[in-house]
Amino acid sequence: MPETVLHVCRRSNAIIQEAAGTGTRIVIHENFRFQPWYRYLKDNLDRGGFGQIYGARFALRTGDGRGPDAYLDRQPTFQTMPRLLVHETAVHFIDLCSWLLGDIQSVYADLRRLNPAIAGEDAGTLLMQHASGAQSVFDGNRLTEHVAANPRLTMGEFELTCEAGTITIDGAGVLRFREFGSATWTALPATHPVYDASFGGSCVFALIGHVIDHFQSGLALENEAADYLPVMRVSDAAYLSASEGRKILL
Repeated sequence: MPETVLHVCRRSNAIIQEAAGTGTRIVIHENFRFQPWYRYLKDNLDRGGFGQIYGARFALRTGDGRGPDAYLDRQPTFQTMPRLLVHETAVHFIDLCSWLLGDIQSVYADLRRLNPAIAGEDAGTLLMQHASGAQSVFDGNRLTEHVAANPRLTMGEFELTCEAGTITIDGAGVLRFREFGSATWTALPATHPVYDASFGGSCVFALIGHVIDHFQSGLALENEAADYLPVMRVSDAAYLSASEGRKILL
């Protein structure tokens, strides 16, 4: 593994070990995997309901990155971050795809900056190979939009291809399934409650509830700090890949 990526691992692991020595638990607030449509998808994937998984693609289309005033109304620090698209945004989907499809073994990244008013990258593509044999693609562009009454509900559109057919999640958080060989799309039931549609279908609420459930009933915690190290490795490896123009093996 490249030295730059190993440095991040060593530094982060030192923090984890120091916290463990004091009996402290660190849970990463990684809430995208708690969006209700992804919880439904994960439940079915774990049961093998869709057969072999071939790949997944997420098209990020937030539409908030245009012009000299981009991000100033909500997150002005975005303008000066030297690393933006992957470090701040795609990292959530790196975690999501590894959670859905398994450990990430390699990453290839092509990153660029479209808005000259900002310091970091705001568009690009990540191609990730998973240990399961599936591939995932993050296709991000913060200057374009997707069809949604509220772009921040899903921040884009998701597609999963599998042996059984194709599953999509649109800008309204609606899951649809098209069986292989069919031209008909069927809406899948929303089995997880949505309490607040302003961001991610109550994913922040759901994550906090998950942590509370751990302390009240012993439910296993997701995304403790040690579990999150691979996500950080992939994120750093993506920048190395973009700078060197090659696939990085993890």
